[in-house]
Amino acid sequence: FQSLIVVTIMRKCGPKLRHSCKKVFSFFDACNKTSLNVWCKFTIFISLQQIMKRTTVEKLKNEALARCRCEGNYSLPQAVDDGRRLVRVFVEGYEDVAFWRGIFDHFDNPYLRFEISVPTREDLPKGKKILMSMIPQSGEELLLCVDSDFDYLFDGRTEQSAEILAAPYMFHTYTYATENYLCYAPSLHNICVKATKNDCHIFDFVTFMRDYSRTIYPIFLWYAYSAQLSSESVLPLIDFKNTVRLGFLELERNGADTLAWLCRNVTRKITRLENENPRMAERIASFAEELRAKGVTEENTYLFMHGHTLMDNVVMVLLNTVCDKLRSMSVAKINASNKQGLSLRNEMSNYMNSLRSIRDVLLDNENYTSCPLYAKLREDIQHYIDRTVERMKREKSSVKVVK
Repeated sequence: FQSLIVVTIMRKCGPKLRHSCKKVFSFFDACNKTSLNVWCKFTIFISLQQIMKRTTVEKLKNEALARCRCEGNYSLPQAVDDGRRLVRVFVEGYEDVAFWRGIFDHFDNPYLRFEISVPTREDLPKGKKILMSMIPQSGEELLLCVDSDFDYLFDGRTEQSAEILAAPYMFHTYTYATENYLCYAPSLHNICVKATKNDCHIFDFVTFMRDYSRTIYPIFLWYAYSAQLSSESVLPLIDFKNTVRLGFLELERNGADTLAWLCRNVTRKITRLENENPRMAERIASFAEELRAKGVTEENTYLFMHGHTLMDNVVMVLLNTVCDKLRSMSVAKINASNKQGLSLRNEMSNYMNSLRSIRDVLLDNENYTSCPLYAKLREDIQHYIDRTVERMKREKSSVKVVK
């Protein structure tokens, strides 16, 4: 057995790994003296094989990379040239590429071709701050796309908000983040259908999210106002998140018990904030009017709240609960059918294999185009395209005149 390991290592590994295996051989000697069972030896042998496999793969990668560097050619595939002008679109992170790809797919035209990616710098930087630092470089062939966060709502009252709103080639979501579009209430039933293959309406997402927005509206005003004043210590994100999150969902009465529980949490937090910050409390009402001018109402607050909190701590709680119920209904229907034995098992297996991950379906959601805030984003992009295409046509016409 030990000879077999020695031969394998000599064939597969370099000197460095052979040297590192000396301690293993010493261990085998100890095993022979203590009569270690064969199963332990076999386990060690399998582990060594895995180590050698990883070492071989890394060795091949390093050799290929070294050859590419020497040749000065990384053999990257060439982009397809379809005759349209290439416009690079930089986004904050990898998770945003698919969302903005879906947005720009709505603007297919014979003049411009959009390519979505994170910034193409050697240090592979990501994030909103990085994109903001690239505003001077942006132009008709380099667009920047970011989450609005609160910058749209602050309407230039902060330095960052003013910079973003004044950048002609930077597009922002108008909602807090891309996640708010993905969680657009009228689209959530379709998420359940795609994930469970059950189209029964057992929960009204639109009504619930409207009532949820009304419930969290007071604490949202405090969180947004403290952010505008750069006084996040008054209501940190973690406190806001813990206050507006859903710990459970009762499907009965469309989540009325859940909302009542949430209302008690919000009321307690508001009372404490008002007692500790009386001067800020006096300004909340006027701040609410400023936000109302930007489209924030008691019924749509969820579109402007922290995106990850909305998705992970609110909408996923709703979807998991509703989808669990829909799956149970489908399974019960199959079990109650006339099928038995192998036929029943095949039917159940077919259904189970058709199910999809709820989060994956949610991340692929593109049924947000009826959202009023999306109309604003669409108008911005269309205005850029119209302006750019018009200039391209004028340049083409001037070249013909010269000829």
